[in-house]
Amino acid sequence: MAQHFHVLHQDAGCRARTGLLRTPHGDIPTPIFMPVGTAATVKAMRPENLVEAGARIILANTYHLYLRPGHRLVEQMGGLHRFMAWDRPILTDSGGFQVFSLAELRTITEEGVSFRSHIDGSRHLLTPELSIAIQQALGADVIMCFDECPPAEAERSYVERSLALTTRWAARSKAALSRRDQLLFGIVQGGRFPELRRRSLEELREIGFDGYALGGLSVGEEKAVMHEVMDACSDLLPTDHPRYIMGIGTPEDLVEAVWHGYDMFDCVMPTRNARNGMLFSSQGRINIKRKEYEADQGPIDPACGCYVCRTYSRAYLRHLFRSGEILASMLNTHHNIAWYLNLMERIRAAIASNSFAAFRQSFYHQQTRTSERSKEE
Repeated sequence: MAQHFHVLHQDAGCRARTGLLRTPHGDIPTPIFMPVGTAATVKAMRPENLVEAGARIILANTYHLYLRPGHRLVEQMGGLHRFMAWDRPILTDSGGFQVFSLAELRTITEEGVSFRSHIDGSRHLLTPELSIAIQQALGADVIMCFDECPPAEAERSYVERSLALTTRWAARSKAALSRRDQLLFGIVQGGRFPELRRRSLEELREIGFDGYALGGLSVGEEKAVMHEVMDACSDLLPTDHPRYIMGIGTPEDLVEAVWHGYDMFDCVMPTRNARNGMLFSSQGRINIKRKEYEADQGPIDPACGCYVCRTYSRAYLRHLFRSGEILASMLNTHHNIAWYLNLMERIRAAIASNSFAAFRQSFYHQQTRTSERSKEE
C-alpha cells in the first residue's frame, strides 16, 4: 500500500502537523483520536451514533476477540467490519498490552506469551505469528506487531532484555503478514529510558513498517517521563509515516503529543469516564452526579454542538445517572466522544492556520482557570 500516508501541513511554529492516512475503508484526517471498541463495540454506542459523533476510525482488541467470540468465527461472518456493522476503518492492537496487564496469569518466553484466559482459565500461547493471524482474520485496516510492554517501574536491565525481545517479535510479526491490504505498525518500547527508546526505534526502522507507535506509556510513569519519551523519539521517527502514541488519553496529553508531532491516539478515558458520570467540557470536567445540576436546564457544554448538548439538560442527565438508567451511559458516552473528536478538529484547524502554539497556550490557560475554580468550590 504505497503512499498510504501524506503530511498535508506542518505548523510553522512547532512540530504539529496535519495528514491523511489512506485505508481500504476510507481516508482518515490526522491528528485523530480513536474511540476504543475493545470487544467489537464501543460501549454504550451504536455504530450510527459513532458516525454522528464524528468517529473516523475505532480500535478493537486482538486478545479479547481471540478469546470471545474467536477470530475464526469473525472471519466466517465476513470480517470485523461486517460483523459489527462498521464500514469505516478499524485498528486492532496486538494483544500485548492485555497480556501485560495479566501479570499473574502469564509467562513470557522467546516463543511468545503463555497465559490463562481471564474468562474461563483456559491456557493459551499467543505468539507474534498467531497475533498477526488473528488480526488478518479480523480484517482490520491497521494492525500492530506483537510486543512486550514492560512495567513503568522496571529496571533498565529488564527493559533492555524486553526491548530486544520486542524487536525480534517485530521481525517475526512482519514475516507472518501475508495480506497486502493491511497496514502493519511497529511498536517502540524502551520504558522510561530515552536512549533505549531511540535504540528500539532505530531497530524497527531497519525492519521497516507502515507506521510507528510508542507503546508502554500511560502505565504509571510521571507526566514528565512521558513528555521526555515523546520528545526523544519525535525527531527520529520517519516524517512520511504515521506516528501513533498508544493508550494516552487526557485532553492535555493529546495536545502535548500533537505539539511533539504525533498523529494518532486512543484511550478508554472518554467512554469509561462517561459511564462513571464524568463529562468533558470547555469549562472543565463535570461530575454530573453533583446536586448543583439537579435543576440545571443548560447543556453539558454551551460551546459543544453535539446531539446531546443540543437536546438534553444537565438536570435530565443527572436524573438518568442517579436512576441507574442505561440511557445515561449512552448519552454521556456520545457527548464525551463527540467532545474529544471536536477537540481534534479544532487542533487540525489550528495547525492548518499555523496557530497551534497559540491554541496550546489558550488551552492550558483554560485548564488552569478551570482547576483553580474547582479548588475554590
